[in-house]
Order: sequence, then C-alpha cells, then structure tokens
Amino acid sequence: MADLKDHVNDASITRLATAVARVHPAFPSADFVTAARRGLEPLALKQRVSAVSAQLATFLPQSFPHAAQVLREAVAATPLDMWSGWPATDYIAVHGLEHPDDALAALAALTPHATAEFAIRPYLARHPERTLAQLHQWAADPDQHLRRLASEGSRPRLPWASRVPTLADPQVTLPLLDRLHDDPEPYVRRSVANHLNDITKDHPDVALATARRWSASGGEGTAWVVRHALRSLIKQGHPEALGLLGFDHGVDVTVTDLSVTPDTLAIGGQVTIAFTLTADSDVRAAVDYVVHYAGARGARAPKVFKLTTATLEPGLPRQVTRRHTFQHVSIRQLYPGPHRVDIQVNGRVLAGADIVLRDGH
Repeated sequence: MADLKDHVNDASITRLATAVARVHPAFPSADFVTAARRGLEPLALKQRVSAVSAQLATFLPQSFPHAAQVLREAVAATPLDMWSGWPATDYIAVHGLEHPDDALAALAALTPHATAEFAIRPYLARHPERTLAQLHQWAADPDQHLRRLASEGSRPRLPWASRVPTLADPQVTLPLLDRLHDDPEPYVRRSVANHLNDITKDHPDVALATARRWSASGGEGTAWVVRHALRSLIKQGHPEALGLLGFDHGVDVTVTDLSVTPDTLAIGGQVTIAFTLTADSDVRAAVDYVVHYAGARGARAPKVFKLTTATLEPGLPRQVTRRHTFQHVSIRQLYPGPHRVDIQVNGRVLAGADIVLRDGH
C-alpha cells in the first residue's frame, strides 16, 4: 500500500501546473514542475505539500490578490484533486494573511477540490471575527463542501492542524454546529459529530447539553450525529453520555467464560477474545474491550475498542467473539511484556485476562 506522501508526486505537480497555465499563460509550467519535484523524495507528506507550495509562491504573480484570482480561475477551468490542490490551499494559508477577503474567496473556490480545513486555521487565528463571519455564510451555502468547511475548519482539535486559541471556547463554534447538525449530507454531519466529539474532551458538560438539545428536536441524521459525537465519553464509561444513548451504567450484566487465546504471542500475532454475556432483565448493552498496552517504561493509558451493541434478554446468554491483532501502527509502538484485556459493558469493567507479548524478531 502506497504511503500517503507518495500521492504528492510528479503527476500531482504537473496537474497543478497545467491548471494554472491554462488560465495564466505567463506561468512557466516546466520550470515550476522541475523546481517543485527537486528534493521531494525524502520528505514527509506535509513537508512535500509545503515544498510544492513554496515553489508555487515563486512562480505565481507576486501580487497575492492577482495570484489568488489565478487560482480561482484555474480550479474553475480544470478540476484538481486533494493532492494537486493541497499545495494551492497551503500557499493561501501562508501568503494571503494580509489579504483575507481575497484569500477566503480563493479557499471557497478550492475546497470542493482539495479541502481547505488546514488553510483556514491561520485566518481564524489572525482574523477571527472576519473569518467566523465567513464560516457562518458558508454554513448556509448550497455547496456541501463549504458547509463542511465551516464545521471541519473550526474544530478545536482538528488532527494535523494548528491549534487556534479562539476555538478553545465552545460557544464560538456551537452556533455553526446548531445550524449543521441535521444537514442533509452525511459528509457534513460526520464533521459536526467529530467537532462535538472534540468538545467532549475539554468541555463534556457543554457537549452533553448540546447533544440533549439536539436529540429533543432532531431526526435520524441528528441521532447518528449524537451517537458518533459521544463515542469518546461512551468509551470512558461516562454515565450521563451512556444514559443519553439509552444505556444504563448501573444495570447488572455478567461476563462469564472469558478467554483470550493464546495467552502468549509474538508482536504481530493475533488473539481471540471470547466470552458470554447474561442479564436478569432486558438490557441494552454497549460492549467494548479495553487493551492495557505495555510501554517502554511501564503501562500506558488503556485503549478502548468498540465491540458491539446488544440487547440482552433474561435467560438468553449472548456469546461474543472478536479477534485482535497486536501489531505496530503509526500511532502505537508495541513492546514485549505483560498486557491485559478487559471487557467493559455500559462503561463498567466486568472481567479481564492477562497475556504476554514477545518480541516478534
């Protein structure tokens, strides 16, 4: 599987150059492509985007308003994709801060081709009132990409993006989410859910109050948004979040016959988790498993994995099985040593088993 960075390549650079030259014949396409591809190979993804963006700044008109107009005309004539368009949004993020009106207009043109969620952040930091006013306009726009940008670009914890102090206050962006939580497009609603999930991490009471308010008046689309937005609190076993979604934190559920096999395995190997759930009354159960990973210097914070949602009936045991692979991923380095797997139902840990990871080499 190709690394994401490899999508910023000769083809994406050439596509961007072709689009610009089609509307601005003075643009030296060949020189731009040669300069932009030079030294690209060892760079990581965002470094590649920045490198191509820097060359775009060299070869576009030096007047930013003129350059921004060229980019708007370019994407109107030649559609770009994420990889060819990202350097263009990055160029605007870096070079347009003294011209917010021109910059925001260019980002509006580019975001349907290459999301401008990262590029909008410097404008929220430097020109918060002007940019937030623009986000409110975009939240009512017929284009779903602009409506999504209003939510995604203003997320307080947007991955890979710079933090914007203004966005630490949830009251700044909640009016946007109020407008978008029942949007007809799942693409937009997913962003709203992720945005509210960000808020749960710093202001859980505000997020829960918002979720309750939406649940009282929204449709099925909103119901999905609320479920997805509260996922972090659900994994933490937050009683109020569980109750809002119909799970009783205090109800009696029993876990029996838990096995995690094999109990010793090499890194890269797989275990099978199996157990039985029983209850004395009808219970709606959110079932998760929790892995306590060993770290280089002791245990690390546990990681909760979604397992299933089940309705348990008295006298009807429910068997649950799941396989879990202990392998290195980009966000988690594994270490040999003792690990633990717990079973969590409606936020309560009800059973657990220990296993040992060996070095796979």
